[in-house]
Amino acid sequence: MKEKVKVRGKFRLYLQWPLYLSALFIIMGLFVGLVSVKAGIIVSSFTVVYVGIALWIYFSRKRGIAAAMVEFAAAYNQMQLQVMNEMLVAYAVADENGRLLWMNREFVRIMGGEKSAPKNLLTLFPEIKREQLATGGDVVTLHSSYGDRNYRIDLHQVSVTRTGEGEEALPAVFDSEVTAVYLLDETQTLKYMQQINDQKLVAGLIYLDNYDEALESVEEVRRSLLTALIDRKINKYIAGMNGIVKKMEKDKYFFAIKQQYIPRIQEDRFSILEDVKTVNIGNDMAVTLSIGIGMNGDTYSQNYEYARTSIDMALGRGGDQAVVKDADKIQYYGGKAQQMEKTTRVKARVKAHALRELMENKDRLLIMGHRLLDIDSFGAAVGIYRIAMAMNKKANIVVNEVTSSVRPMMERFTGGSEYPEDMFLTGPKAAELVDGGTMLVVVDVNRPSITDEPSLLKLIKTIVVLDHHRTSSEIIDNAVLSYVEPYASSACEMVAEVLQYIMDGIKVRPAEADAMYAGIVIDTQNFTNQTGVRTFEAAAYLRRSGADITRVRKLFRENMVDYQAKAEAVRLAEVYMDSFAISVCPSDGLDSPTIIGAQAANELLEIRGIKASVVLTPYNGVIYYSARSIDEVNVQVMMEKLGGGGHRTIAGAQIPDITVEEGKERLKAVIRQMLEAGEVS
Repeated sequence: MKEKVKVRGKFRLYLQWPLYLSALFIIMGLFVGLVSVKAGIIVSSFTVVYVGIALWIYFSRKRGIAAAMVEFAAAYNQMQLQVMNEMLVAYAVADENGRLLWMNREFVRIMGGEKSAPKNLLTLFPEIKREQLATGGDVVTLHSSYGDRNYRIDLHQVSVTRTGEGEEALPAVFDSEVTAVYLLDETQTLKYMQQINDQKLVAGLIYLDNYDEALESVEEVRRSLLTALIDRKINKYIAGMNGIVKKMEKDKYFFAIKQQYIPRIQEDRFSILEDVKTVNIGNDMAVTLSIGIGMNGDTYSQNYEYARTSIDMALGRGGDQAVVKDADKIQYYGGKAQQMEKTTRVKARVKAHALRELMENKDRLLIMGHRLLDIDSFGAAVGIYRIAMAMNKKANIVVNEVTSSVRPMMERFTGGSEYPEDMFLTGPKAAELVDGGTMLVVVDVNRPSITDEPSLLKLIKTIVVLDHHRTSSEIIDNAVLSYVEPYASSACEMVAEVLQYIMDGIKVRPAEADAMYAGIVIDTQNFTNQTGVRTFEAAAYLRRSGADITRVRKLFRENMVDYQAKAEAVRLAEVYMDSFAISVCPSDGLDSPTIIGAQAANELLEIRGIKASVVLTPYNGVIYYSARSIDEVNVQVMMEKLGGGGHRTIAGAQIPDITVEEGKERLKAVIRQMLEAGEVS
């Protein structure tokens, strides 16, 4: 191979420099000869001798010098290879298919010492995909594990080409691209990071949901014993995690624990929630509590703010549950018990006065419900409209699509002289009216994505929310006043209470009373679902205001097509895992297929042995879920796992771009998951 080697580049120039210097001597000899011929002959003689020696050295020694350089390069290359082979960083070279072409000793040691065994990078580390080997010159970093160690893997694609341009290269290599692989053991680093993470303090709050009500159901002499037993259970629970707990008020506690205990209490799904219900010293009402936890904030004070947000969400969802806010992620646990209705109306009066103060400073009121308006949302909007009229404020109700269930009631407000023509506006028309003096009231919904016109939430700064659905992680977070009461049967019940406290002398017209009364009737399924004392009081107020039961009943009689669709949904129902009725409601030819689907879900609950019913309704490329239960299944938790929400016994969800069969499979997977987690009574 040495015979074929050609000298080139800087080394070739270095060998030829005496020849170039010879030309300089020849020119010098000519100039000297012009001055003195004798001196020129002498200089020329020496120049000829110099040129001869230079030529002899160049042609006789060139090959030997080049051969010596080759030997040096080979020795240097061998030394470099030896250094790479013995360096402590695991290094290997892989081809485009992941096959390992070469590994140093550290890499071989990690792989188990079997250097001769064929290895493929994609098999050793499944996290590496074939397309990631072609990094294009960039460094791609991945994290994986092998055996019991964790590694950071750096991939860097390099080119291996001939070193000569049209000439034979010194080493006989081929043109190709390979991937350099570096393994860095990060097991110990991850272990230390986990230890640091485990030592972080987590802030938590515990509120007793029904402290006053529970004490009232116990003899006065035994009340201190009830309080002491609850304190003991809470202190024992926190002490079992080496935490500290401080009682801030009679029914509020603050606690701090290390983050390493969070997975444990999540795994047992906050057993204190069920444990505290066992405290019974003659009290007629079981004590329930809510827990809010904040973790992974930038500071401890931020963790506390997370905990406050969590406890607000737990209470807003009905209590008897734990909410964990982990930075941007929120998880829910519990929520099996039905929230007790508060007999006092203090909160309703306070919210009514706050609403009045906000309305007094605004010129126009826009009222908006959820998409595909139902009668509860419509009735609540009409009630707020009456308040605006009583305060001489210009008001409009935003309705983009009128469903068949709402149309009969809406026709009582249109086409006459009692109400203005612009009482109802579409979303785009309402947006044109927005200015600095506009206020938005959102009723019967607290999730921005399913409001009738979400863009209004960004255009208007003063927003008020009145809703009876339990809150989820998606909420209208820029509301200046939020009145969310999950115990309420309907939004109409809440608005009826607000009407009684916001100002004196409001006269509700019969058509408005009918709309609100109908909202209560529909949402309570004729006063059979989630009905409390205040529900009947609200209904009585509306009856006194002119609501007519017979008139409402006539307005909501079904047509034959709707009734047949509901009957078909009941006929097609399947019973899944002996307790869940699942069916599909046909939507062809129906004005409001989602309403019919919800009615079919109600019908299926009348079947003996059914704990929950879910009806899927395909409509405009979206699968609408209507879920119902009586008391054994929290369908709100079920629907939240599908991206929806609602009440403990009434909930729903919407999933676009899936088939009915895919929707059924997702639902069944959620049911199985809830059964395995013990979330079904």
